[in-house]
Amino acid sequence: MSKVSIIIPTYNRAYLVGRAINSILNQTFQDFEIIVVDDGSTDNTEDVVKRLGNGSINYIKHKENKGRSAARNSGIKAAKGEFIAFQDSDDEWLPEKLEKQIEAFKNVLPEIGGVYTGFWRIESNKKSYVPSNKFAKKEGDIYGALLKENFIGIPVTLIKKECFKKVGLFDEKLPALEDWELWIRISKYYQFKYVAEPLTISYCQADSISIDYNSLIEAYKLILKSHFDEMKKNKKDLGEHYCNIGNLLCSNREIKQGRRYFMKAVRTCPLSINFRLVAAISLLGEGTYDKMRKFYRKLQKR
Repeated sequence: MSKVSIIIPTYNRAYLVGRAINSILNQTFQDFEIIVVDDGSTDNTEDVVKRLGNGSINYIKHKENKGRSAARNSGIKAAKGEFIAFQDSDDEWLPEKLEKQIEAFKNVLPEIGGVYTGFWRIESNKKSYVPSNKFAKKEGDIYGALLKENFIGIPVTLIKKECFKKVGLFDEKLPALEDWELWIRISKYYQFKYVAEPLTISYCQADSISIDYNSLIEAYKLILKSHFDEMKKNKKDLGEHYCNIGNLLCSNREIKQGRRYFMKAVRTCPLSINFRLVAAISLLGEGTYDKMRKFYRKLQKR
């Protein structure tokens, strides 16, 4: 039995999955099994996987496309390792990732359920480090921090398999943000340890679900509904969630729907100047809102 089970969900990524697999094969820590779950690909993904693995990779293929969460869940069910790690078919691990995570697990309390690292995010030839310094609470009991927003990527995590037995698998109803929702559930019962260095490179592809506004809006609404009892305990944070959904809707050219969520934020936290300001700007129309949103993003980057 391998110590770590590494799960790679993939769909029509024959041109990319090789880089992800090679970055695993080149790890300094080698006690692992690789499970590739092909989510109904119609390209030559199977040929690429079997050629690279030389028969050593556990290759599972869905008859039809079921989505990333279903693919990861199939991998978890097939996993034999003590720990579960996830790699996306378009991302890359740096050589010492697993070694440093396993080492981190050696000297932690039993309530630690996961170890995660920082990573480089590459988008439109721009490189940024995640998680940013704005997240003050990055390890230990981070349940409250994760209720506010996510700062843990899927490919940077190493999770005890027992965590999934305790809280369940990925929610297959979510079209996006499924990692955030799972970390919320795990952090309710387990603590996390953070390795403060970039050990993964995440590439944002043109077909990435992370830039699909419709999927993000639906997922955000479902997560807010599922964890509302906890999220409502902090009025300002709940207002921020309403504003985030409002921003996504406005970015998706649904300005009226977005305005409704801005007004929810105002009613939730009426003393917030920011909530009142964004609600007022949305009344000026789509064009003005877009200009102000772009201006605000430039200020954030500076």
